[in-house]
Amino acid sequence: MDTYLTQAIGPYTVSDDPGRLDLHAMHAYLRRAYWSEQIPFEVIERAVRGSLCIGAYDAAGGQVGLARFISDYATFCYVCDVYVLEEHRGQGLSKALMAMAMDHPKLQGLRRWNLVTKDAHGLYRQFGFTPAAHSGRYMERLDTAVYKRAAAKRQR
Repeated sequence: MDTYLTQAIGPYTVSDDPGRLDLHAMHAYLRRAYWSEQIPFEVIERAVRGSLCIGAYDAAGGQVGLARFISDYATFCYVCDVYVLEEHRGQGLSKALMAMAMDHPKLQGLRRWNLVTKDAHGLYRQFGFTPAAHSGRYMERLDTAVYKRAAAKRQR
């Protein structure tokens, strides 16, 4: 039987129990987030299956936040889809999500953690993230319109 991490943060809870994740709540937020606008529900389903997810939940058990981690659990982790619903911000939830990940038994001893953010540098700095030491080595293949094309195709 699997044992999951759970921590109380005032009236909130953060947990890595995948059985608590609400894919519909995640989709409702992520389809409007600047980094995943119009993301299809099916993509979120696939992404969650291949990731370690830590959710934030209100007192009634509703999902109000998420942090998703893609890792080989040996050398590398990519931090993505970190959010807290607007009406629940300011309660320390994003910090609690990241703290649980940084201490998570599956994510120890990794050589490299990466992430991309437009506006949360202060949060990640608290956990030792800095601008890339060798940013000239960093490369990407970015298709910012992939979800919009999929949405247009579904509407036909």
